[in-house]
Amino acid sequence: MKMRESGMPDEATWQGFFDPKAIVASLGIAHVEGDVVDFGCGYGTFTHAAAQVVHGQVYALDIEPAMINTTQARAQGAGLANVRVLRRDFVRDGTGFADATMAYAMLFNILHCEQPLSLLAEAYRILIPGGSVGIIHWNHDPATPRGPAMEIRPRPEQCAMWAESAGFQLVPPGAIDLPPYHYGMRLTKP
Repeated sequence: MKMRESGMPDEATWQGFFDPKAIVASLGIAHVEGDVVDFGCGYGTFTHAAAQVVHGQVYALDIEPAMINTTQARAQGAGLANVRVLRRDFVRDGTGFADATMAYAMLFNILHCEQPLSLLAEAYRILIPGGSVGIIHWNHDPATPRGPAMEIRPRPEQCAMWAESAGFQLVPPGAIDLPPYHYGMRLTKP
């Protein structure tokens, strides 16, 4: 089941919206001991940045064959042996991972979906106690060069509220600015 579409630009344009290494560092992924899952990996922008710093596997999930193929090819080209790419409708079917098996879940630019609590509940289910979920999203600002429509674009306080409703605890300082167009936060599973 495809999510509410926000339009995916070409890869070069997409890469220009982020500093993936800085985002991975800001959200604590560099300190992860264990496996990571990237919900909706797209071009693998954050999959590859995470795979360069974690000691476990990075599982990249996406429903789109083109995104899976691109992520896989980029991982192979970069010599990232710890990337596992899986075509999966995680919105409809879940991730397919067993309970409490992942150390970190990346929900990046995805919580504009119709049922954000379902994705957060799935992340909570598969995370080990003490595991983290990282959330980034487009700033709630119509001046951003792209992103979901404003009426479905979540604000930081909405993402935090949804995640806390799923059982997560917000890690101080809470929402942080991820220039030029995003905010992010990390929450943990008690």
